[in-house]
Amino acid sequence: MNTPDGDPRPAAPAHRNPALWMVLGAFFFATMAVCVKFASAWFHSAELVFYRGLLGMVFMAVLARRQRIRLTTRYPGMHAWRSLLGVISLGAWFYAIAGLPLATAVTLNYMSSVWVAAFVVGGALIAWNPRDGTRAALQQGPLVLTVLAGFAGVIMMLRPSLAQEQLFAGLVGLLSGFTAAFAYMQVMALGKLGEPETRTVFYFAVGSAVAGGLGMVVSGVTPWDWHHALWLLPVGVLASLGQLCMTRAYSQGATLVVANLQYSGIVFGALYGLLLFGDDLPLPGWAGMGIILLSGMAATALRARAVPRAPADEH
Repeated sequence: MNTPDGDPRPAAPAHRNPALWMVLGAFFFATMAVCVKFASAWFHSAELVFYRGLLGMVFMAVLARRQRIRLTTRYPGMHAWRSLLGVISLGAWFYAIAGLPLATAVTLNYMSSVWVAAFVVGGALIAWNPRDGTRAALQQGPLVLTVLAGFAGVIMMLRPSLAQEQLFAGLVGLLSGFTAAFAYMQVMALGKLGEPETRTVFYFAVGSAVAGGLGMVVSGVTPWDWHHALWLLPVGVLASLGQLCMTRAYSQGATLVVANLQYSGIVFGALYGLLLFGDDLPLPGWAGMGIILLSGMAATALRARAVPRAPADEH
């Protein structure tokens, strides 16, 4: 490839290609969602979060040892905050996967970009002072339309859920995307500080194991069956791989193209739902999914133009 001034420049190695890492991460997460869907027939959400965290801790500790990365950190507070947000998002997503068609649960989790756009709009309106003569808040019109379109897509997707008495699971799925928006900001902030992605994912796994264990104290433990428990291993491994890939993509600097590639997870989820679970979403549901996908991509593009720095740079 050539630079804009015509100088030749070698293509980036595959291991430094954030676009590839983003697509791989989306694929691993969608595949993990399939395993969660099967495992949820025997394990409740707190157990799934616990085992996902426990297996993730082991996996990431071994990987850190092989990479000779120390797990001690200078930013324990940031890791704790990222883990708290991520655990809430993860638990809500697992609950939604168990109670909704797979494509619906995956799509609601990917509402995070629309939520970030809503935060940008809300912040601009709060900071706007009509007396200073600026029109910054009024320039957020396209972003406002994008946010409204995203939520219109949510309504279209959840109408079938309402008819099937799945509205609560749909709202929980919406919560997973809401908290994921904050978690992604924190991931980018840690990447800007130079934290290795292996360390970031390890501490998230620790938080998942702790939170899931506390949830099991309250909700109880399912009797152990090795045939059913076999689904837990791929949940932990695939979740760690997906988190590692997406963390690497964001920490290497999520360009507009890279950030939009995360929505390939919606496509993977929809294909899995059709092929493995026979998900039969009505036409409005598919249309709503498409609107959410397009609005998320548009929100990402508009934020890239409207905000000079990534959200993570503010912290």
